[in-house]
Amino acid sequence: MNTLFDKIWDAHVVQKVEDGPTQLYIDRLYCHEVTSPQAFAGLRARGIKCFRPGNIFCMPDHNTPTHDQDKPIEDPVSRTQVDALAKNAADFGLSYFGMMNPKNGIIHVVGPERGLTLPGMTIVCGDSHTSTHGALGAVAFGIGTSEVEMVLASQCILQTRPKTMRITIGGKLGKGVTAKDVALYMMSRMTTGGATGYFVEYAGEAVRNMSMEGRLTLCNLSIEMGARGGMVAPDEVTFAYIKGREYAPKGEAWDKALAYWRTLKSEDDAVFDKEVRYDAADIEPMITYGTNPGMGMGITRSIPTMDGMDEAAQISFRKSLDYMGFKPGETLLGKKVDYVFLGACTNGRIEDFRAFASIVKGRKKAEGIVAWLVPGSWMVDAQIREEGLDKILAEAGFEIRQPGCSACLAMNDDKVPAGKYAVSTSNRNFEGRQGPGSRTLLASPLVAAAAAVTGVIADPRELMG
Repeated sequence: MNTLFDKIWDAHVVQKVEDGPTQLYIDRLYCHEVTSPQAFAGLRARGIKCFRPGNIFCMPDHNTPTHDQDKPIEDPVSRTQVDALAKNAADFGLSYFGMMNPKNGIIHVVGPERGLTLPGMTIVCGDSHTSTHGALGAVAFGIGTSEVEMVLASQCILQTRPKTMRITIGGKLGKGVTAKDVALYMMSRMTTGGATGYFVEYAGEAVRNMSMEGRLTLCNLSIEMGARGGMVAPDEVTFAYIKGREYAPKGEAWDKALAYWRTLKSEDDAVFDKEVRYDAADIEPMITYGTNPGMGMGITRSIPTMDGMDEAAQISFRKSLDYMGFKPGETLLGKKVDYVFLGACTNGRIEDFRAFASIVKGRKKAEGIVAWLVPGSWMVDAQIREEGLDKILAEAGFEIRQPGCSACLAMNDDKVPAGKYAVSTSNRNFEGRQGPGSRTLLASPLVAAAAAVTGVIADPRELMG
């Protein structure tokens, strides 16, 4: 009767507090520079060390510039945070991958690609998009800074057990439809609060046929539906992805791990607290038109009208469209774009760069477009160059920046100016998320590439071979 979530959660329970939370053992803690300083300060104030330093991995990503990383960071706030993480990792004896280290990158890209993230693990980080790691069949979720301190000190956390939900995507995805489109479609149907209080397992033919990169994108966006996390049961795609990676088990340890990983799936008679089903045939390339990730639509559709909305919903809807400079009922095709951003922990992997390059090959960057193409890690950067994608992109007029979170959240130099439109492969389109007054349209790498070469919002299927 157990779900995949139940199996992993139950295997990590240390003790249950009567009428209270569960003490859960944590296999892996990832630390970046933004949410960890106060946690380390708390350890120092109490005069204690990290309980299991070998299970903790640190790297800067949010504040890192995406150019001249070999030079000191110019912004004083960013420099202070990055320097503090380096000192804290050294003082507490933790693994640290700093800027220009070949293992550096966005923490949610580096974890899976280095084999640090493995099936059956519990994984936390002071970052909401920790849900990404669930793609490998792990229970992964974001935590607050006080909880980071708790895990540093004890390798455990106090958590209320979430409810379970299974979202099944039946059938095959159509031409030009990616995991990003599936996620944006689900959010448009379920809203940004539709999975609040739940841990989601993604299932169905469309999910089974996704690459590891696609699954990582899907789980990354779970949090944008309000979910505590998202996960996909590990299978042959997962095992092939992990095998041979730096921190993955080797030899006999691999055989033993694989035998365990094969048991990590929901039983046939498993009961979820909620079941949701969608048909892959109903999903087309998506784009957002509003100021939360749930305000999305198929690229050929029109922005909804306010028919049937209550007064409160109308006020919120109108405010969002006013900010974006759009009107109810209008189409977005042909709308002029100023910026294109390819990257983030959502779409900064090698497959995303392959998709982008497939559209721009033989074409040129549109005049007036500022494009930021930012690999999620130095490993992705190396893959781009090994596969010759850098040459395809350069011939089309694009340059590749250095790894980091970049324009996802404007904590670094990559800020979209006020009033400008950015087609972005990142995860959030809140007011000012990519820079004060910036206007963000979330989309897949294919939709971003179509905008980059046409200068307007365009259907990528019309540019595909």
